[in-house]
Amino acid sequence: MLACRYLGSRRKESFISFISVISFIGIMLGVATLIIVMAVMNGFRTELLNRILGMNGHMVVQPAHTEMTDYEAIDTRFEILESVILALPLIEGQALVSGRQGSTGAIVRGIFEVDLKRLPALHGNINQGSLDGFDRNAGAVIGVRMAEKMGLTLGENIKLINPQGDITAFGIMPRVKYYPIVAIFEMGMSEYDSSIIFLPMNEVQWYFNKEGKTDLVEVFVENPDDTNTMRRALEVAARRPVYISDWRQKNIGIVSALEVERNVMFLILTLIILIAALNIVSGLFMLVKDKGRDIAVLRTMGMSRGSIMRVFLITGSSIGILGTFSGVCLGTFFCLNIKGIQNFVHSITEENIWDPTVRFLSEIPARLDIWETMTVVFMALGLSLLATLFPAWRAARLDPVEALRYE
Repeated sequence: MLACRYLGSRRKESFISFISVISFIGIMLGVATLIIVMAVMNGFRTELLNRILGMNGHMVVQPAHTEMTDYEAIDTRFEILESVILALPLIEGQALVSGRQGSTGAIVRGIFEVDLKRLPALHGNINQGSLDGFDRNAGAVIGVRMAEKMGLTLGENIKLINPQGDITAFGIMPRVKYYPIVAIFEMGMSEYDSSIIFLPMNEVQWYFNKEGKTDLVEVFVENPDDTNTMRRALEVAARRPVYISDWRQKNIGIVSALEVERNVMFLILTLIILIAALNIVSGLFMLVKDKGRDIAVLRTMGMSRGSIMRVFLITGSSIGILGTFSGVCLGTFFCLNIKGIQNFVHSITEENIWDPTVRFLSEIPARLDIWETMTVVFMALGLSLLATLFPAWRAARLDPVEALRYE
């Protein structure tokens, strides 16, 4: 009852109540901001890695000394291994692609139709066309952003230029060929949607002068975080010297940057909650000073030091508890409705706040982690409780004689 009365605002203590309101808002916004930012970063990391790993194998096996001409046998031996989901031979090369509205550089991947249909990134992401008859039709599968950039539609021809093409008496001449577009995919990741072209394996082998061989075999495993245990099994199954790398080695820059940024943002945003907790300290000190006479009267009536301390602990921690759970509700609401909020801001500002051509993903992702949210809650409650301890202890140590000496 006393704690609730001290939290109320009367004319004499309006400034103290104002500080309490500011502390409450600070903790609420700090908790909400921390939950929102961590959820968006978790969502960004999950979506980015899922799409990277959906387009690229978890492990890449490349020949160490001689060229890989026995790729079909290696592929068969890999796929019968335990924990291997998919193994597919690939040829990768760079070429200049041209359309009606311009030209750009692209990564050309040679792949068999049966493997292309099983590729996780393309499963359910074909917007136009079909992969049926991919090997027979000798057509190209391109991303939606590449099609938009060059003004191409389904059925039109895309022009590929390879500087290292035909060998003639006058030297190496560029190789130029037109391929019909048989399908258009959209992964939602701008880098892939605008730069990758899939062609049948036999076409790419001829186009890059690699008849009868491949560059590598990509392997998809059940647990991407446990690739080290598969390394030895792949080396044995290859039956030849190979070099094996995993997805972390290929994307070490992205993985490290995401981890560092996530940890730094957590520390920086925690300072918001800490500052709000310090506001609780200043507000309680002012409240203790203002209520010095009341404390002295209560002490002379027989209230114990522990009871006085509990009153001010409840007063200060109530601000932290209410602010924390209000922040959790606000942050959760924001994360669950982030797409609608993005569209609302876009309609107000009439500007695209999330340009997919600049960022990796086509929309803002958010993924709430229950354990991370609980960590934020306990941290905010802990800081709020610690902030009330010293002012409450000072109130309990107040000498009634000194407080009433000049009353």
